[in-house]
Amino acid sequence: MASYHCTVRVGGKGKAAVHAAYLAREGPYQGRRRYEDLEATAHGNMPTWAAHNPAHLWRAADEHERANGATYREIEVALPRELTPGQRLALVEAFVAEELGARHAYQWAIHTPPAALERGAQPHAHIMYSERIRDGIERDPAQYFRRYHAKAPEQGGCRKDSAGTAERLAATRQRWAEVQNQHLARHGHAARVDHRSLQARGLDRRPERHLGPSRVQALAPQEVVALLARRVAEGELERACQQVSLLDLSGDLATAKAARTERQRLERLTSRELAQEIARLRPRPVRELIEEDPAVRQATQEARTLEAQVRAAQARAAHAAHEAQRWRADHPLRATAHDAGAFRSAYLVKRARIQGDARQEQGRVAPRLAAAEQREQLARRAAEARITDEHRPIQEQLAKLQEAKSRQEQAAETFRLLALKREMGMHGFHDQSRQWQATPPALRQLIDRFNRQSPVVQDAMLSRMRDDPQVRAQMADLLQQRARGLARGRSR
Repeated sequence: MASYHCTVRVGGKGKAAVHAAYLAREGPYQGRRRYEDLEATAHGNMPTWAAHNPAHLWRAADEHERANGATYREIEVALPRELTPGQRLALVEAFVAEELGARHAYQWAIHTPPAALERGAQPHAHIMYSERIRDGIERDPAQYFRRYHAKAPEQGGCRKDSAGTAERLAATRQRWAEVQNQHLARHGHAARVDHRSLQARGLDRRPERHLGPSRVQALAPQEVVALLARRVAEGELERACQQVSLLDLSGDLATAKAARTERQRLERLTSRELAQEIARLRPRPVRELIEEDPAVRQATQEARTLEAQVRAAQARAAHAAHEAQRWRADHPLRATAHDAGAFRSAYLVKRARIQGDARQEQGRVAPRLAAAEQREQLARRAAEARITDEHRPIQEQLAKLQEAKSRQEQAAETFRLLALKREMGMHGFHDQSRQWQATPPALRQLIDRFNRQSPVVQDAMLSRMRDDPQVRAQMADLLQQRARGLARGRSR
């Protein structure tokens, strides 16, 4: 069962690089059996000098952050066991996009250590981020962590955003519960989590004390059994409270009356009217809406601009190399003298400088392009999750319409197949066969009359079965009578 856990802590000077290595299971934490539980890890929004190795950022924070300043802030969350590794990955990425966006450089990891008491893994995530806010200004490591200069931001460091207030912590905890519940619902799980305290939820019990592996090992067997039994009982109590809440909501008379009215309205619609309403409600494809999302468009434009800069630098380098090669072919002796140092060709020197400048520009822009592409990917995933959640009520209504349309067509389609089998003389549809005799006389007469009509009249009869609620109900009743008659014949 999904359980809620969300804590926020900060790290002081000299602790960031070590903690980042712990998250990624690198350095002293690599190759040790105790730490072979890394399921996934990633980083993003890094400055260009740390885009390919986040450890550069955390080492710079340890070195340049002020003595009493926090080098990182960490959010630790428990992940639901109900989700697969891929679904847990998507959940963490969605929460990071919601909580941090493009504002903070971050690194996260999913660990799955074995549970101390219960069997199975205990998946959880560590989300470590710098409190420094990205503003698009390029800074070297030393300047990145300087004091912020409000009047001239390019002269100071990145602004620091402390999320240590009670209001910010409460907002983070609520956001984690909401994102987790969205993903549980998306993958068909009934479990839900609640970020509120036990008292706020009306549960009269004390919170369970975290024991940890060492304390669990010191427990006697009967104490372990008692603790597990208590967990089961408390879980049942919470599920019972949730069910009571659901019953209270579903028992609302106004809601029930509205649902019944809506079902009756759908039953009265013709198949054409249902098709029109389905077409009217059906939203545009999610892929198209993602492309129109402002955050996605901005991230895409940034990535395409940087990509164009890289391609332009590559083109300049290739053109300069081609010109130099052509000059060497036209002036082989001067080229040889130039290579030997006896003569310096201004033409070749200039082309070499163009190539060197182009390669330097590629080296500067390539990390920024990689970071921009990662931001674009995160923006797309966040937009997809948001649009999917926004479309969920519409999709539920469309499902109801499709179901009503299927019910309308089911009776007519079943009747058409019975008439076709009768006309082809298939087994069970001869006059004296048991299946045909189990068919109600009114239905037999209607099938034979249907088969004597022209295709135009047959289509009109089927259309009326689909569109006329009274005829549709009568046909459904006849088909049910036939099904009961066949069932009685098989039981004899």
